Amino acid sequence: MKAVNKAVDQVRRNEQSDNKELKKTRYIWLKNKNNLTKKQKEKLKSLSEMNLKTMRAYNLRLSLQEFWNIDDLTAAASYLQKWYLWAIRSQLEPMVKIGQFINRHWQGIMNYIESRINNGILEGLNSIVQTIKRKARGFRNLNNFMTAIYLQCGKLEFDLPKAFI
Repeated sequence: MKAVNKAVDQVRRNEQSDNKELKKTRYIWLKNKNNLTKKQKEKLKSLSEMNLKTMRAYNLRLSLQEFWNIDDLTAAASYLQKWYLWAIRSQLEPMVKIGQFINRHWQGIMNYIESRINNGILEGLNSIVQTIKRKARGFRNLNNFMTAIYLQCGKLEFDLPKAFI
């Protein structure tokens, strides 16, 4: 979605040289509809009545956002295939590139739909490991480093006698 938002913004930038109405509308196109202020909603409504390339890119963005809510693998594949064809045929260069990007990463996207697993957990664990390393100012050997990681991440409960507490 980050890449899609970037592509929508690129379409807006390209088009704003021809249409001055698009100036200062960047965040209208990047926000979700329910997060827009009243003033932004009114501006979006007036812009939607114009035949804008940015509006087509925005609609592509919104439809791809709906894709992430699909649970069924075959329905998701069918939806993404239709979206991909729409993006490729849009004649909006940044959106065509996003379509090609999605085509290159098709299997990974389908794996996410099937498992709903992403690398967020791994990133969090890596952050903890890096913090352990910084606190110790390095380790002399790998075994000590691994022991520190296990102690920090293992959620161990030490039931020590009260005399030690």
